[in-house]
Amino acid sequence: MPTGVHAVKQPRNLFFQACGGRAARRRHVALATLPFAIIMSGCASVPLKEGGTLTSYAQLGPAKGKFTKSRTFVDAKGLAAVKTVTIVPTAFSFTAASRVPSEKDRVLVSNALDRAVCIALSDKYRIAAFGQPADMTVRAVITDLVPTDKTMAGVSTAVSLGTNLVLPVGVPRLPVGLGGLAVEAEAVDHAGVQRAAAVWSKGANSLADNARVSEIGDAYGLAADFANYFARIVVTGKVSDGLDISIPSGHRMRSALGGKPKYAECDAYGRSRGLQGMVADQFGAPPEWTDRQARAAAR
Repeated sequence: MPTGVHAVKQPRNLFFQACGGRAARRRHVALATLPFAIIMSGCASVPLKEGGTLTSYAQLGPAKGKFTKSRTFVDAKGLAAVKTVTIVPTAFSFTAASRVPSEKDRVLVSNALDRAVCIALSDKYRIAAFGQPADMTVRAVITDLVPTDKTMAGVSTAVSLGTNLVLPVGVPRLPVGLGGLAVEAEAVDHAGVQRAAAVWSKGANSLADNARVSEIGDAYGLAADFANYFARIVVTGKVSDGLDISIPSGHRMRSALGGKPKYAECDAYGRSRGLQGMVADQFGAPPEWTDRQARAAAR
C-alpha cells in the first residue's frame, strides 16, 4: 500500500508543479511586460502648439517625436560668435495662464524653466543679467499646460509607498491624471535675427515622472526637461534626436545639489532643491515645499 499511495500522489504532485510552473511563467511574463504596457498607456499626450510669439516659424523643421514632440531650428554659424547671453523671464500665453489660476504656481513653473536654462547655458556662455547688453537673448513662452490631477497624484503616491513596504519593487505611478507642458522658445542675436528656435510639448510619464500633489506638479518637472533640451541645441549648435549621455559639468552637478551657480545672475531664479527636493518627490510633496524661490526675479 505505501507504494500504491506513493504512486497515486506523485502524478498529482507533478500536476500541481506543472500548473504552478506555468502560472509562475505567466506571472513572470506579465511582470516583464508590465513596464512596457504602462509606458504605452501611461503617457499624457500634449499637442504641439504655436503661440505666435516667435520671430519666425518658417525655419522650423518638421514635427518629430511621439511622446516628446518638437519642431526645431538652429543656425550653428550664427551662434559661433556669441559670447554672452541674457534670459528674458518665461511668460505664459493666455491659454496656459488660464489653466493655472495661482500666480504663485505659474512663477514656480517659469522659475524652474529659467533656472535650468541659465545653468545649462553657463556651460558655454557668460550670462548677463536680464536687461543688460548681450550678444544673444533667449526667451520662452509656455503655450499650454495640462494640470496634474492632485487627487490621483496623492493616491498614486500612497499606492507606490505602500507597495514599497511589502514588495521587492514598488508599483510605478498610476497612469491617470498625468499633466503636461507645451513651450516655444528662441534665441535671437543683438540685431534681432533668430539663431535658434523650438516648439516643444511633452506629457508626463508614469514611470519616469514622480507624482507630486500639485496642479503644476508635472509641469514643474517638464519645464526643466524643455530647458535642458533647448539649451543643448543652443550650446551645441545642432539638434540631437538621441538621449544626452554626456557627463554633466562640475558646475551643473553642484547646481543640481543646490549649490552656488557658475554665474550669480542665475540666482535670480533661485537655487535647485537638491537632495531635499529629491526626497520630497518620493513622498509626492508639492514643489513649493522645497523650491528655493527667486530672490528678485524680474516679472
